[in-house]
Amino acid sequence: MKRGGILSLLLISCLFHVSAQPESAGCWPSYRGDPRLTGFSDAVIHPPLKLLWTFKTTDAIKSSAVICKGDIYIGCDDGYIYALTGDGRLKWKFKTGTSIEAPPLLLNGIVYTGSMEGIIYALDAGSGELKWKYITDGQISGSCNWAQGPDKKHLHIIAGSYDFILHCIDALTGKGIWKYSTGNYINGTPAVSGELAVTGGCDGFLHIVHTGTGLLEKKISMETYIPASAAINGDKAYLGNYDGAFFCVDLKTGKTIWKKKADGPFVASPSIGAGKVVCATQNKYVYCFDARTGDVVWKNRARGKIDSSPVIAGKLVFIASSDGRLRLIDLQTGSESWTYEIGSALSGTPAVTSDLVVIGAEDGTVYAFGPEKVKTKK
Repeated sequence: MKRGGILSLLLISCLFHVSAQPESAGCWPSYRGDPRLTGFSDAVIHPPLKLLWTFKTTDAIKSSAVICKGDIYIGCDDGYIYALTGDGRLKWKFKTGTSIEAPPLLLNGIVYTGSMEGIIYALDAGSGELKWKYITDGQISGSCNWAQGPDKKHLHIIAGSYDFILHCIDALTGKGIWKYSTGNYINGTPAVSGELAVTGGCDGFLHIVHTGTGLLEKKISMETYIPASAAINGDKAYLGNYDGAFFCVDLKTGKTIWKKKADGPFVASPSIGAGKVVCATQNKYVYCFDARTGDVVWKNRARGKIDSSPVIAGKLVFIASSDGRLRLIDLQTGSESWTYEIGSALSGTPAVTSDLVVIGAEDGTVYAFGPEKVKTKK
């Protein structure tokens, strides 16, 4: 690549550092919406929502979608990564050969995602052309995340693998930068805030790693293994473990600020908004905690287990569950304001923007919802 082209890419990278943040209600570029994995959208949702379109794949969908500039990207168990237009037409699909359960990451016009074979793919978002691939030694179930390099110019891709390793990769070239070894599988997505990457694992520890060097900053016991991801707000990380304990941890001191016991394993990642933390258990309960004290503000029971992570959109919370229902719950009260019965298990997280809410189901269908159009009298 010529020097001018490289400089242009670096300029785009610097600009994207601003545009990738969750302030845009029209873009959901990553799993949980932003690098800190807050699961929060600025989109203003007015239920009821209407099913706008569906798109059928050839196998179950456990991946979560991302949306930006009207385009949608999602992985599938049929081994393809799909790119769809905002009205549900196929733009392109890329064959990996093995299941894609990890949600994609959209960054600088490139789609990054990992496969159950342990390969991270970088694809051109417009054409689906392969830019590079990076091979790990274990399956990748969590999404890729990103961080700025130490020079504040280059971007790094950070992802965990079942090879026990947190991998840092150059976003432009696909070359490995550093590896950090944990004591067991990494199932979730690393949360990134500033120069820290925070990941839990099946070794029962929360690992806080420097994004520039890959060196361990802190290692905090979470008592048992952590299936999902942490969410970061300021200097605090929020996460649950498989024994049903939910934690608020101070990232500076490494101390647990509060811990609460709930019914069932926390397989879903939490969402943070308006001073509240919302998470769900496999025992069908959705919990809303006060972010500061850990007090239970409300809890809501679904009809099926919940593996899907909630998303807060303004004053409402999206909840998807294995009974095939997508619901909207009031963030303040926990009362249900809207539900849609898809009829097939939902394990992926909804992607939420002002115009589209997209989720894949285990019947192999992508479902897109939007606001009801109000008819005006002539």
